[in-house]
Amino acid sequence: MKVVLAGGTGQVGAVLDRALTAAGHDVVVLTRNPVRARQVAWDGRTSGPWAAEIDGSDVVVNLAGRSVSCRYTEANLRGMMDSRVRSAEAVGAAIASAAKPPALWLQMSTVTIYAHRFDAPHDEATGVIGGTEAGVPEYWEYSVRIAKNWERAQQEAATPHTRKVALRAAMVMSPDRGGVFDVLLRMTRLGLGGPVAGGGQYLSWIHDRDFVRAVEFLITRDDIEGPVNLAAPGPLPHRAFMRDLRAAAGARVGLPATKWMAEIGAFVLRTDTELLLKSRRVVPGRLLDEGFAFEYADWPDAAADLVRRTRDRR
Repeated sequence: MKVVLAGGTGQVGAVLDRALTAAGHDVVVLTRNPVRARQVAWDGRTSGPWAAEIDGSDVVVNLAGRSVSCRYTEANLRGMMDSRVRSAEAVGAAIASAAKPPALWLQMSTVTIYAHRFDAPHDEATGVIGGTEAGVPEYWEYSVRIAKNWERAQQEAATPHTRKVALRAAMVMSPDRGGVFDVLLRMTRLGLGGPVAGGGQYLSWIHDRDFVRAVEFLITRDDIEGPVNLAAPGPLPHRAFMRDLRAAAGARVGLPATKWMAEIGAFVLRTDTELLLKSRRVVPGRLLDEGFAFEYADWPDAAADLVRRTRDRR
């Protein structure tokens, strides 16, 4: 197949690029700064010569969007919104104008679309969309709005010959430098891998190999469309998640952090505490119903594999 990865130079894009290329597919990456063969320039907003790569392709995966690892200032939130919505609109316009449109458009989304919740998990059928929860910071609603508008841009695109799937992805755990697992592992090895704000908030995740396998599964299943949760079936409270990571890393100490300590740490790291404090308890209802089997369904096994691969690479 020819697969176009729009915005495919980040951590998740690198994971997909490596795996799909190794499987023998022709992978083209749309990026603002092409540096090698099979990378094509685009601005993520307007039409251009890059659209020719989509015409005649088999699958388009749009991963474009400003990183959420930043301070949630008004300007940064607006940048996250614009980069996601406009890139989706640009991809949709390219598919709509293609003489031979792709069979499938996979649009990145996020489990952040669901409500902050402890009592029950969210699946695609019964999950509660967030934005109206009581007792959470008001600006968390904007993150949900970003996700909703991101998906809406795909839904409203006039692409009748292209199947559309929104990938409501949890944190993709891979051993890549700079990725979320890399950051968590470094903190753990420094003795900072304890629970944050009590650790009761749920954390949803997916192993990088299962993320790739789920994408390949969705490509082959031409009867699946709409939102799909890409998350392991075992979300767990932050305290348990970090305990299992410490065990895998051989770290004996994991200092806990209060909410105000997390605020200070987030400020220093130029990120936001929503990424730590929001309870994302999400399960892959549709994938499980359709017969997808996770290789890494449980976090202890996934953490052990990721730690081993991190050591092997370095």
